[in-house]
Amino acid sequence: MNYNIRGENIDVTPALRKYVEKKVGKLERYFDTTPVADVHVNMQVLNSQNIIEITIPMPQLLLRAEERHTDMYAAIDLVTEKLERQIRKHKTKVNRKFRQDGSVKYMFKNELEELTEANGEAVPEDDDELEIVRNKRFNLKPMDAEEAILQMDMLGHNFFVFADAVSGSTNVVYRRKDGRYGLIEPE
Repeated sequence: MNYNIRGENIDVTPALRKYVEKKVGKLERYFDTTPVADVHVNMQVLNSQNIIEITIPMPQLLLRAEERHTDMYAAIDLVTEKLERQIRKHKTKVNRKFRQDGSVKYMFKNELEELTEANGEAVPEDDDELEIVRNKRFNLKPMDAEEAILQMDMLGHNFFVFADAVSGSTNVVYRRKDGRYGLIEPE
């Protein structure tokens, strides 16, 4: 794996870099072969909070996790635990659903050792099924992104699906964690 580690309001010391590479490198044990992937790590300090965000784009799979903590090393530990849970959960779901050659299933090892806490107890896996609990239908009114943001704010939602007035494509506007807005549109 190729590591791209950058810091905002923090100097990425060789010790931090080595710790990130060591912790994220442990994720390789979940794969049959070492994945050829770029690991994008963004560390930042805002007030007293250390924030770390790790994104690992791979073919047919995107791993991403973010964690906040007062200690950067603790944040690194927590974010790698999140990534590990994502891999384990994804693997169990994939094993249940896809059984054909060439699927994502064959990216992972078959025998995964139990994830254990410091006291030696096994951590239960998330085996909950993906269940749709509500289905909603509505007409997509043609509008521009600014009008969609106004509609979203008026409804008090975090996202809003709309038809672009110019292209007619289905787009989504959403509120980001920093309070600004994002737009998702098809290619």
